[in-house]
Amino acid sequence: MSGDPAIAPREASQTNDRRNRVVLPRGRHYDLPGRGRTFARVLQAPPGAPTVLLLHGWTATADLNWYSSYAALEGKYGLVALDHRGHGRGIRSSRPFRLTDCADDAVALLDELGIEKVVAVGYSMGGPIAQLIWRRHPKRVVGLVMCATAASFSTTRQDQVRFAVIGTLAQAARVIPKTLRQLIGSQLLTGKSGRDLRQWAVGELRRHDPLKLIQAGHRIGLFDSRRWLRTIDVPVAAVVTKNDEVVSIARQRAMLEVIPGATWHDIAGGHTVCVGQPEIFREALLAAISDVLTKSGWTEAGSR
Repeated sequence: MSGDPAIAPREASQTNDRRNRVVLPRGRHYDLPGRGRTFARVLQAPPGAPTVLLLHGWTATADLNWYSSYAALEGKYGLVALDHRGHGRGIRSSRPFRLTDCADDAVALLDELGIEKVVAVGYSMGGPIAQLIWRRHPKRVVGLVMCATAASFSTTRQDQVRFAVIGTLAQAARVIPKTLRQLIGSQLLTGKSGRDLRQWAVGELRRHDPLKLIQAGHRIGLFDSRRWLRTIDVPVAAVVTKNDEVVSIARQRAMLEVIPGATWHDIAGGHTVCVGQPEIFREALLAAISDVLTKSGWTEAGSR
């Protein structure tokens, strides 16, 4: 896999920092007309294979979320992994953060790349973005893969209070304190992680726009697709994180039980399983993508 030698973490499950370096696919900036400049890693699809659009979670970047999955996807599928607005090297804008803008950004990038259809894979916050891509641009989606995500994140009184606090911060904050940035980093790097990985991740976190992260958290709390979930007419599969401390298994399954024909793969991991237990996550991710393609009747012409 070709990649950026200066950005090469090692897997979180490795205890020896000198082994098993993960080299990332080549990445570059893309100017999206009328939207701004973003960063993405792109691998061309093998002949007859679909492209997988990877949509990362809140406070992460494409690389932090997906670095341990890139190699498993390479050679099987095309790959597009972009940083969302305000995250990492994603678009910078004076507009308040909106999940709909993230969905439209992703489709604008596909336009730039000349890619007609994708399997949209959303992790945590990326789940709502994937759902919105289907709703706003249905002809661009072969199917959806949902990972550690839900249709709504704020249904209990406790949830509503928590997200209301985030909303208040979004209106008032202009800078994220260093301690809060460190807290975000610790949430991303639970489980076994070597010094090399931690240092690289901190560098990724420094790229964020702090205010947009707070706004994004507020928007996640407002998101609710339950009223239109059952109208999704493309194949849906999921990776369900049974020990998730952020998005409960009940919330994940409630979403899937409403979507016609949805299937899922349970794994014994928490919300950061993609980093903490990458081997079991990759296996489930590949199985979920395979489910979607089988149900879609994907052909080498890219049609159903």
